[in-house]
Amino acid sequence: MRRPDAAFWQGRRVLLSGHTGFKGAWLAFWLQRLGAEVCGMALAPATRPSLYELLDLRAQLGQSHTVDIRDAGSVRQLTQAFQPEVVLHLAAQALVRPSYQEPLQTWSSNVMGTAHVLDALRGLPSVRVALAITTDKVYRNREWAYPYRESDALGGHDPYSASKAACEHVIASYRDAFLAAQGVAVASARAGNVIGGGDWAAERLIPDVVRAWSQGEVLEVRRPEATRPWQHVLEPLSAYLCLAESLWQSPSLAGAYNFGPQTAEAASVRTVVQLARQSYGRGELRLASEPQGPHEAGWLALEVAQARQVLGVVPCWGLETSVRRTMDWYRRHADGEAAATLCAQDIAAYGEAA
Repeated sequence: MRRPDAAFWQGRRVLLSGHTGFKGAWLAFWLQRLGAEVCGMALAPATRPSLYELLDLRAQLGQSHTVDIRDAGSVRQLTQAFQPEVVLHLAAQALVRPSYQEPLQTWSSNVMGTAHVLDALRGLPSVRVALAITTDKVYRNREWAYPYRESDALGGHDPYSASKAACEHVIASYRDAFLAAQGVAVASARAGNVIGGGDWAAERLIPDVVRAWSQGEVLEVRRPEATRPWQHVLEPLSAYLCLAESLWQSPSLAGAYNFGPQTAEAASVRTVVQLARQSYGRGELRLASEPQGPHEAGWLALEVAQARQVLGVVPCWGLETSVRRTMDWYRRHADGEAAATLCAQDIAAYGEAA
């Protein structure tokens, strides 16, 4: 199975937006272990605790900048000063339910923020690869029984999904109108629901599980039958790095890519919670009889054949392994083990998995 190539990343200048978030902190930590020179730009961590702070990434990276991607001038200034070779754009308002509460902030961060990052690359001689992360929710969800392919129609009911679908048009426009002619390979990555240790965001399933059960509270499950393509955080991060390597070697591969588990691995919230309880060893829950809260898609799965055939990226950890390693991370961290040790062990185990 393909894994990130340490030789490629050794000394590579990488601009990483969103490095204070859950996925971004994991990716910054991994890139540093691969020997990359990482420059992070993001808002301050949104949660306490945060994986960014637990990993001491401000000190470890050397270049960690507080930048709002809605500020085009600041984004451009930092990008030009750092002169990156590879840009990995993860910064976003990344949650569905908060997008209903603050739709304008969601649209401005996700759409204009992405435009600002890509616009900063125009005329920049150092950059060769730009990868922007969107989501599996960019597709016009028809609640059909088929996994979505990269060629399916984009859309979105909630502001988060719709803004990420709009991001795809921004990415394609900058690639076609400006950056391809400049020699920059631009791609988007659409990943499924991500779990893993170190996530404390509100309105996410596993963080909600850990918060409730660690305090002896009953977990309220709003949409137990909602089905998603769950995957461990290392799966999409590995895929992003492999995609960036491929784009460097073959710019013609620029485009959109789905990353997620095999279609049959899509699972309901009920199933994930039950697996989490088995691993955690305790925990009570209350399942809602009817879906609660604003509209969210009921069923969603991705077709990942293109990633397998074009990039050689194949999912490694199944759902049970992903949930078990996630809950083990939280339990061991609560018992006093360092986040850096736990993340390093997961990365090593993932690299050795067949």
